[in-house]
Amino acid sequence: MFPMDQGSRLQEIARRAMVQYGMEPDFPPQAAAELERLPASNGNGLRDLRALPWSSIDNDESRDLDQLEVGVDGSEPRLLVAIADVDALVRPASAIDGHARKNTTSVYTPARIFAMLPPALSTDLTSLNEGQDRAAIVLDMTIAADGGIEKSDVYRALVRNHAKLTYEAVGAWLEDRGPRPAGVERVSGLEAQLRLQDRLANHLRVERQRQGALEFDRGEVRPVMADGQVSELRVEQPNRARDLIESFMVAANGASARFLSARRLPSIRRVVRSPERWPRIVELARQQGAELPPAPDAPALEAFLRARRAAAPEDFGDLSLSVIKLLGRGEYVAEAADGQSTIHFALAVSNYTHSTAPNRRYPDLVTQRLLKAAIDGSSAPYALEELQALAAHCTKQEDSANKVERLVRKAAAALWMSDRIGQEFAAVVTGASAKGTWVRIQSPPVEGKVQQGAEGLDVGDRVRVRLLRTDPERGFIDFARVG
Repeated sequence: MFPMDQGSRLQEIARRAMVQYGMEPDFPPQAAAELERLPASNGNGLRDLRALPWSSIDNDESRDLDQLEVGVDGSEPRLLVAIADVDALVRPASAIDGHARKNTTSVYTPARIFAMLPPALSTDLTSLNEGQDRAAIVLDMTIAADGGIEKSDVYRALVRNHAKLTYEAVGAWLEDRGPRPAGVERVSGLEAQLRLQDRLANHLRVERQRQGALEFDRGEVRPVMADGQVSELRVEQPNRARDLIESFMVAANGASARFLSARRLPSIRRVVRSPERWPRIVELARQQGAELPPAPDAPALEAFLRARRAAAPEDFGDLSLSVIKLLGRGEYVAEAADGQSTIHFALAVSNYTHSTAPNRRYPDLVTQRLLKAAIDGSSAPYALEELQALAAHCTKQEDSANKVERLVRKAAAALWMSDRIGQEFAAVVTGASAKGTWVRIQSPPVEGKVQQGAEGLDVGDRVRVRLLRTDPERGFIDFARVG
């Protein structure tokens, strides 16, 4: 039914897309020579925190582990997040750093991962792998009973990952849907530690919701490859473990930004500005029998979303997707040492940066270098003008990476859908502009362009469509509106 070796076909599509969108698919030859000359890493002078019950929670297949977590119980409970000290081995102006600075992010496709850093680093020497002693930057936060962060500190330490856990296993266990994960069975005291982390995450989540942070259904479609073929389109759903890590990362990124602000260093901030199409969000709410204020209001939008999740959980995924599309994308901006923080609309926080994934994102590596300068009391390693140029470049390359990932996912989906030409599907409109109108069908949850009958459609509209054609090489899935 399918051509042989779809995996190789998708790899070629992915490689062409990387080049098309201005990204480098391969590491420069000098990078290999630099890897051979890397200095031995040691923990001299670092605070020794290896005895704490650190663990990681990530995707099943992840090998580039950026962060560990541990909670400390007591009258003033603390959350510690350890971030891999990538800067210790990736020096500015090196060939490895130059490649990372060019791409600015790892690119994940079902056919191949285009890592920002060589795998010898990102999955080994700078990865917080289980059973390995690693240098790290620790964000140490005291959590108040209401979920606020009373105080925080940032310092360097030596850490050890005692258990590599996965979202699915931990999530199912916390939700009483599955057994204790193997790591919990093996490591003494880890069950109590994860229960404590779950409580701390809940406190943080409640406080974010009180401030108006938006919570969506973030289910994502991931093509699964088996024996060189697209075997299924798997939907990765949110769960309690993913929510836990998201809450911890939001807290850690905020602590990083506040630490830099307090020491008057410039930084790269991550922001989502006021929604680009708030009037359309207001109209979607009105169609659901709710009223939103005429001006963007995050707490009001969160209250509406929470009510719709409770009233119609089966439709909440489509509503979430529509609102996410209408909010607009995030971007990186440089902030001067004495600058005013920009509010991250979707997270309802100011003082927000990206710092928790230096193996995968270049802005996080830049922030790490700034944090280390702040810890040492030295001057910033980047001038404001350089940070401004980097912020613009990272935003551009993030958009390019998203295009590559989206194209390859759609190519895989086109292969999967190629024997369904002529079938009809229920769908929701996910994009509408001068460039065209796009819909996502419900089952399987695949996105494509409406080539016939798109007139008058807008984001959030529900329609019925018929599959016209697929073109895997270009990632095209074309539909016609029915009725």
